[in-house]
Amino acid sequence: MPSWNLTNGDPLHLSLAADARFGGADYLNDHNWELELGAGQPAALSLHTTFGLRARSMRIFPSFNEGRKTVTDPATFVAPPSLRAFYPNLLILQFSPFQNLEVTAEFWVPSSQTLAGRYTLINRAPASRKIRLDVSAALVPLDGSPFAATQIQMVNVLAASTGGLAPLLFMSGGPASVTGASPSLTVTLDLAPGASRQITWTEAALETAEASFELARRTASRPFDAERARIELTSQSETVEIQTGDPDWDAAFAFTQKAALSLFFPASEHLPNASFVTSRRPDSGFSRTRDGNDYPLGWAGQSPLDAYYLSGLLPGAPSLAHGLLKNFLASQAEDGVIDMRPGLKGQRTKMLAAPILASTAWHIYLTNGDEKFLAESFPKLLSFFWNWFALAHDRDADGLPEWDHLLQTGWEDNPLFDVWHPSAQSVDVTTVINPGLYALLAREAGCLILMADKLGRAGEVELVRVQAELLEKSVADSWDEHAALYRYRDLNTRLSLPGKILATANGKEPIKPKLEFYSPVRLLIQIQTANPAAKRPEVRISEYVSKTPVEIITPEQFTWRSGGLVATSRRVYERLGLVSAKGLKEEDVVIVKTVDLTAQDHTLFLPLWAALPETDRAQTLLRALTDADRFARPFGIPAVASSSAPFDTLRASPEADSVSRSVHLPWNNLIGEGLLGYGFKDEAARLVEKLMSAVIQNLKNGRAFYQSYHADNGAGLGERNALAGLAPLGLFLQTLGVTILSGTSVRLEGKNPFAWPITLRYRGMTITRGLESTEVSFLNGKSVTVTDNAACVVSA
Repeated sequence: MPSWNLTNGDPLHLSLAADARFGGADYLNDHNWELELGAGQPAALSLHTTFGLRARSMRIFPSFNEGRKTVTDPATFVAPPSLRAFYPNLLILQFSPFQNLEVTAEFWVPSSQTLAGRYTLINRAPASRKIRLDVSAALVPLDGSPFAATQIQMVNVLAASTGGLAPLLFMSGGPASVTGASPSLTVTLDLAPGASRQITWTEAALETAEASFELARRTASRPFDAERARIELTSQSETVEIQTGDPDWDAAFAFTQKAALSLFFPASEHLPNASFVTSRRPDSGFSRTRDGNDYPLGWAGQSPLDAYYLSGLLPGAPSLAHGLLKNFLASQAEDGVIDMRPGLKGQRTKMLAAPILASTAWHIYLTNGDEKFLAESFPKLLSFFWNWFALAHDRDADGLPEWDHLLQTGWEDNPLFDVWHPSAQSVDVTTVINPGLYALLAREAGCLILMADKLGRAGEVELVRVQAELLEKSVADSWDEHAALYRYRDLNTRLSLPGKILATANGKEPIKPKLEFYSPVRLLIQIQTANPAAKRPEVRISEYVSKTPVEIITPEQFTWRSGGLVATSRRVYERLGLVSAKGLKEEDVVIVKTVDLTAQDHTLFLPLWAALPETDRAQTLLRALTDADRFARPFGIPAVASSSAPFDTLRASPEADSVSRSVHLPWNNLIGEGLLGYGFKDEAARLVEKLMSAVIQNLKNGRAFYQSYHADNGAGLGERNALAGLAPLGLFLQTLGVTILSGTSVRLEGKNPFAWPITLRYRGMTITRGLESTEVSFLNGKSVTVTDNAACVVSA
């Protein structure tokens, strides 16, 4: 077990949640906690939640009294709190509130509706002393009442009510109750020199005080030491200990595995294996409809890109990653369709999953070598692959599909398609040829061909080979030599043109541009309105002022966007004579634009991940990635290039800047894997170092992972403790050239590109990756030294 001693100023991630591996994790009613080191009023070592927004605030914190002195604020402790061990559902700290008084605090979440704490006090002074320990509970309810002292079955407890819950605090040792600003349960401990005492408290929050009392009392009677030992043993068997020589990196990777494991909930009648949410926070976890259908997107099912990234963060628990793929396949319909987000309570989006599942399956196979699993998965993945080429997804009938919805892409903030950011274009994603989609499909095809070859079923993928060639050609056709990058292209014209505003008018005024275009253009109709109840208009477009409309944009085609409405024309135009709107008011504003497809963003590097470009072109892409005027930034690859003209206006406000300059680790992970595929190992290592700088900065300053990070200053952006912001452990291990196959087997490839030796420990196996050689030792005493850079498998 690693020995930690993390304090303020070190990377910290102090969330607590029920661990699905031990039971008790409730997907519909999940109470998540965060430990605060001195925050709140009063400043205290406190555990905080809102019960999933069923309370404004709920805190539990200790105070220590000796003689006339009482301390609550950790900043006044003789020795401040130090984190000594951490797991998804257990935190262990040590501190000294007074001289020669050592305290070990253990905070444990046994289930989604319970929290337990244990304080062990040791008197290191040469004389006896009397210490009073108070455990206070402070609730700011949405409704109901704050905590007050009461008795249930002749036992002093603290009870409250809020949001249909009856939180209750219970303490061992026959406590007295104290009223005041923060009601508390208190015990006085007589400690002889060298003596120690343990006090356990539990909190439960069910619908009635009586039910909460029974649950809290049962929880207090559970064997804390045995439960802790079980948690520690499970952690040893399902996490990889990493020593890089930089303690900040080591902590970030350890917290990443802790956070990743905490995202899981147990299997249900709808999904046969454990699934995940993208973030567990004090404000999340309660379904008011009690069926999960009111949950936000991150709690409403597992997405393919999130599942792919998460699988790389669990090198010590491969069965969980395996289970995620099985969930997708188990939800497959008879016609081969796999939903974009199958959920634990049967949620479905009725949209096709992003084509990254065969890639996930092949990655899993390379780790576990399970040919039976491969044989079972292959026909399902093949059927899913062909679903993408159905006519419903192929609007121009050219044999290649388009995205059906922005959510499928895995980048919902894409300024080309997004409707919520004021400066976004809000183009209809179905009207654009997206080389990223074709790259994903080409990689799927390649993985299916590899599976077929491995299984002796090559005859079943002959048409897949043909389709792969078509995909590869379309991606190649999207190459822009001048931009040295792939381009979005219009579905009808196959062009990637810059856009511009053609005309602006009030809602009652017909627009008569009388324009001719050198190349056909697609129109974007934006309606600016201050009326949130405005009706969607009907817009008629004519090529000539005096002729009948060639296109009518119906009200149903308009989508709400920030500040109004937007629609994309279905036709493209060589001339434009008249645009008239019906159903608008004079104070409304109509803006007619041409669609701009010259954007440069991180999705356009997906062909690199799919290994499509020739080496020379890959080198050109690498130059784009390392160009400081485009994608080379201090904290990773930004979503949008610095020089991407259509999005220059995005940097006009902090909100817009956070979109274009955001670093999304799942996308950086794919690009990094693409770099490794072409042998750009040193560049992949530099990318990992940049991403780790952003992650560590936020673990130190905000004690959290964030949904994304600012490319220039590393600031955390978006949701706290989000899956997408966890440290890129999978990319790190791939760059290091280490694939852990089991506790007795590891695959090594290439050399260590980092500037320091790195040691990995897993189930008794130790891998020390030096700069020139690698030593692998096993629990049975066998030791192997590898000096060759060629790929090899080392086994006990």
